[in-house]
Amino acid sequence: MLLGILDALRIISVCLAFFFGYQIGFRNGYDPVAQLHFMTPILIIAVAGISGIEGLLFSKQTAQAKGFEVGSNYQRQSAIALLSYAVVALLVYVANWGLYAELTILFAFCFFFIFSGLNHGLDAIKNKNYKWQNINRPFITLLMIAGLLYPVIMALKGPE
Repeated sequence: MLLGILDALRIISVCLAFFFGYQIGFRNGYDPVAQLHFMTPILIIAVAGISGIEGLLFSKQTAQAKGFEVGSNYQRQSAIALLSYAVVALLVYVANWGLYAELTILFAFCFFFIFSGLNHGLDAIKNKNYKWQNINRPFITLLMIAGLLYPVIMALKGPE
């Protein structure tokens, strides 16, 4: 029940980050830097932060929901890594270190989830692990990356 609430909170937070992020970005012309400045910490904290908390506090239930082994030290290590993304994203935002710092943590976060999505997808194929928490990762990651491509490209392109 609690894992379902956390999963819903994660998905709703990401949806709201994209909705309001795109509104902010297109408010007066297009400002991809403002859009990413809003979206980046919310996305990373919602996805990595909540996943990290789940992995540390509810490790047994989280592993079972994904169809993975229970009690793995790698699960704890992964949860700590996820929390570190969230903490760094918050630090970069609060310290206002700028676009390149925000993009650096966003890219690290995205690359982790790209490879995590591949891992989950291969597990589904190889081990026939079709649990929802396992098979949704590749698709949700692709959707998130697709939604980030335009603002990232436009931000790196700079003002015209």
